[in-house]
Amino acid sequence: MYPGKYAAAHPERPAFIMASTGQAVSYAEFEARANRLAHLLRAHGLKRLDHFSIFMENNDRYLECCAAGERTGAYFTCANSYLTADELAYILNNSESQILITSTSRRAVAAKALESCPRIKLALLVQSAPGEKTAPVTDTYPFVDFLEATSAQPSTPIADEALGVAMLYSSGTTGRPKGIVRPLPDAPPTERLPLFDFLLRLWQYREDMIYLSPAPLYHSAPQAAVGLTIRMGGTVVIMEHFDPEQYLALVERYHVTHTQLVPTMFSRMLKLPEAARTRHDLSSLKIAIHAAAPCPAQVKEDMIRWWGPIIHEYYGATEGLGFTACNSEEWLAHRGSVGRVLLGELHILDESMQPAPKGEPGEIWFKTATPFEYFNDPERTQQTRSADGTMSTVGDVGYVDDDGFLYLTDRSTFMIISGGVNIYPQECENLLITHPQVADAAVFGVPNEDLGEEVKAVVQLMPGQKADDAMARTLIAFCQANLAKVKCPRSIDFADELPRLPTGKLYKKALRDKYWGDKRSRIV
Repeated sequence: MYPGKYAAAHPERPAFIMASTGQAVSYAEFEARANRLAHLLRAHGLKRLDHFSIFMENNDRYLECCAAGERTGAYFTCANSYLTADELAYILNNSESQILITSTSRRAVAAKALESCPRIKLALLVQSAPGEKTAPVTDTYPFVDFLEATSAQPSTPIADEALGVAMLYSSGTTGRPKGIVRPLPDAPPTERLPLFDFLLRLWQYREDMIYLSPAPLYHSAPQAAVGLTIRMGGTVVIMEHFDPEQYLALVERYHVTHTQLVPTMFSRMLKLPEAARTRHDLSSLKIAIHAAAPCPAQVKEDMIRWWGPIIHEYYGATEGLGFTACNSEEWLAHRGSVGRVLLGELHILDESMQPAPKGEPGEIWFKTATPFEYFNDPERTQQTRSADGTMSTVGDVGYVDDDGFLYLTDRSTFMIISGGVNIYPQECENLLITHPQVADAAVFGVPNEDLGEEVKAVVQLMPGQKADDAMARTLIAFCQANLAKVKCPRSIDFADELPRLPTGKLYKKALRDKYWGDKRSRIV
């Protein structure tokens, strides 16, 4: 998020606009804000390769915090804004952060976390936007007002600018989150890491682009996309929270050209009433990217039919070990694929670390495209490596077709073993979400005395639908009409809302744990 020449060439151009209020911050103001915070970080002893953390909702100060990290040579950790105090404390301690930037809406959680974070020497407090829910102040932690602290600092660049980068944490859906750290060259902030140059070309970023960001800024995909937009002199429109009708209105209002979403956002827009879906002019859209979670094929087909062949998909973990991508035309010719390999060298291996037959699922390994480690966790770093150290994995399962296109099957940790048969629940989840009465669905294994495990589904229904035995039977019959019976749920429970992260990932472990009780040794 380093604007470089654009702060001088186009000082009045909006760097970003807050969706709910229309507040616009120009490139000149954004540059000044980032410089003031950079000076403050230096004044409190933060040096190149040191760490600080950001724990906030999407707000009008978030981007300058990242921009200050990118020009001080720091590793900055954008923490999930929905963490509990214990979860936040773990990340602050594990990342060795010296400074925390938080907001009044997250103050209570941050204050509780900071009780066990002795390394933090400064905690800055940003005033949340009007209307943002803020808990009553009950703590006595000595937070420092963000604006008061930064306003006294110079608006010019620090003398020793250096390239910094985000050190983000895995979502922790199957265990403690892991800090993903990459080597950081001693370079000026005008330079970019090679991965970002690749993404600029792939998705046709340009100076006059308008990027709509509907996702949390703490996640890796929005971090990369927003940062690249500003480095290209474009304008970012930041949604504080995703709302399907507001999203469509924003595309029309700001003539949005680029955007990135997750499949649940597609589903929510497709299930809007027809009048709401067709009310807005979306013709300005040129590139719509999606990733982060598997997209049901029917959902994607419906989106391409609605928006045209502008939808691009990619697969790539935050670790950056490999990268696949496909455009709409390629996907339509290889329905369900996440694309061909563009970075890294892909290998599909069986449980014996031998190549799986073509078309047969196995664990996805890459000869790593970009080096990474899990910060302060050599054991878990080693667990991701092959015995000879040449390949890495994050535990995803998939297969490759004859044309070299990769298809994801599931996470290896969520594979169900029922009567000796391996079942990947993602296929059933993708089917259930297409049912008109289903808003969201999770499928996983639960204990069965005879089979070891059986297939269970937990479903979130659309508003107004009745969660009863008749609905469960209807959905089971729907699954059995479209899938082999062994892959279908034997029973369905209902929930008001599934624990899906704002990034689109389903926090399935939280659901599955409830069904295993004392048999938690099966849960990983």
